[in-house]
Formats: sequence, structure tokens, C-alpha cells
Amino acid sequence: MLQSTDNTPKPHFTPSTLNPVVPVKTVTSPIEQATIGRSLVIKGEISGSESLYVDGRIEGTISFKEHRVTVGRNGVVAANISAREVVIMGKVTGNIECSDRVDIRSEGSLTGDIISRRISVEDGAMLRGSVQLAPAEKPEKNSRGDAPKAMAAATGK
Repeated sequence: MLQSTDNTPKPHFTPSTLNPVVPVKTVTSPIEQATIGRSLVIKGEISGSESLYVDGRIEGTISFKEHRVTVGRNGVVAANISAREVVIMGKVTGNIECSDRVDIRSEGSLTGDIISRRISVEDGAMLRGSVQLAPAEKPEKNSRGDAPKAMAAATGK
């Protein structure tokens, strides 16, 4: 008969021999982001509560108020976009309303109007439309409540 010459004992794994201190690694993406692939065509209204990456075609409206919308190099969008941040590397036709920033990369093009706090347009990018920069909203100071206290302190009351 054939027998192994290796006589070293083999460890026998049972649930009780597992080390409970070592955490189990799970595979998660560092950024939660929905992706519209290059072969997809969507017509209609798109909204969500995570960031969106578009490498396909979209016609309609895109609304991701608290998140980022990225139009990839292969992306073609004919839609109005409302988001916290918009990054354009493909082609966009439509108006953009951003609460933070619009970034048009060198290979990107936008035909439409922009309303945003900040904008970045790289050399080689194309922009046809108007740009309206809105200042960041500052919290209002309660000057009415502070004035009587200041007056009282100054007069010694």
C-alpha cells in the first residue's frame, strides 16, 4: 500500500478552533456609487441617495441633491442635472444646478447653463452656456438677541 511519509499531525479545524478575535473581512466598496454602464440607455427621471457614475446614455432628468454625479468619458447625457457635485468627462446637454461644485475635465463638454457655488473648467474642455455662481449660504447672526445683552453689559444692568 502507498502511505505518506509525512507523519506530521494535520490541524483539524472545527468551529471551536477558530479565533473569534480576528474579524471577518467583508468586501465593500469604499464609495457607494451606482453605475450606468456603457451599453445602457435610460430615458426618464433618475434619482437616488448615493453617487452616480454614468458611462452610458441618459435622456430626461437626473436628481441626486446630496451626492455626486459623474459623467464618464463614454457618457452622453441629455438631461438637466441637480446634484451636490457634478464631474463631466463625457458629453452633457442640459442645465446643471449644483449645491457645491461643477468640474468639467479636459475631455468633457457641456452645452447648457450652470448654477453652482464653485466651478472648475480644465484646458481643452468645452462649455457653451451661462454660468451663475451663487455664494455659500452663511448662517444668519441673531443680532437682535445679542444687542440687548451687549447694551445691558455696557450700561452695567
